[in-house]
Amino acid sequence: MLVSLILGVLVGAVLGLTGAGGGILAVPALVVGLGWSMQQAAPVALIAVAGGAGIGAIDGLRRGLVRYRAAALMAVVGIPVTSLGVQVAHATSPRALTAVFAGVMVLAAFRLLQQARQPLPTEASSKWVFGRIDSATGRLAWNWTTGAMLAGIGALTGFATGLRGVGGGFVIVPMLRKFTDIPMHGIVATSLLVIAIVGVGGVLAALLHGTVLPRELTLLFALATAAGMLAGRSASRRLSAAQVQVGFAIVLLLVATGLLVKSLTNS
Repeated sequence: MLVSLILGVLVGAVLGLTGAGGGILAVPALVVGLGWSMQQAAPVALIAVAGGAGIGAIDGLRRGLVRYRAAALMAVVGIPVTSLGVQVAHATSPRALTAVFAGVMVLAAFRLLQQARQPLPTEASSKWVFGRIDSATGRLAWNWTTGAMLAGIGALTGFATGLRGVGGGFVIVPMLRKFTDIPMHGIVATSLLVIAIVGVGGVLAALLHGTVLPRELTLLFALATAAGMLAGRSASRRLSAAQVQVGFAIVLLLVATGLLVKSLTNS
C-alpha cells in the first residue's frame, strides 16, 4: 500500500510538471512496483492519471493558460478512437507493443530536446506551424487547417490512450510544440485538459471490454497521484518552458529504456 502511494505521488508530480508522462510512468511503475501485469496496470493508471490531469486542468483554466476550444476538439475526436486502441492492444503481442511504444517515446524525446534549443516558431521561421496565436486577441486563430491539425492530434491521442492505458500527453505536448506557437506552459495546461477528458473515455472503453478494477488500490493510487499533481503544478510555475521540455524528454528516455529492456529480456 505504501508503495502504491509513493508511486502515485511521483507519477502525479511528473504529470503536473510536464503535462504528460504520467501515464507512461504509471503503467511501468505499477508493473514493477506492485508486480501487476500490463493488463491490470493500464486501467488503474488511466483512472489515476485522468483524475490528476483534471485537477491540473482546473488550475490551468483558473490561470488562463488552457486553450479550451482546442482541447475540446482534440477530446471529441480522441474519445471514440480509444476503443480502437483497446481492440488493437488485445490483438497485439505485449512484447511487440512495448517495443514499438518505447521507440515512439525515444523519437518524441529527441524531438523535444531539439525543440528546447530553438525559439518558438514564427511566421518567418517555420512552415509547419498550423495553429497560431492572434497577437491582437491573444487567442488561437482558427481555420480549416488548424482544425484538421488539432483533430489529427486528438485521434492519435485517443488511439494511444486505448492502446497502452496512457493519457496521451506524450503525443499532445511534442505535436502542439511542433505545429503551433502556443507557449509551453499553455501547451502543458491544454494537454492536461485533453488527458482528463480522453482518459475518462479510455476508462469506459476498458470497462466495457470487461476490465475489473481493484477498488481500494485504485482509489489510493488516484489520491496519491492527485497530491503529486498539485505539487508538480506548483513547482512548474518556477521553471522555464525549456526546463520543462528538457525534463520531460529525460523522463521519456528513461522510461523508454526501461521498456526496451523489458521487451528484450522477456520471452
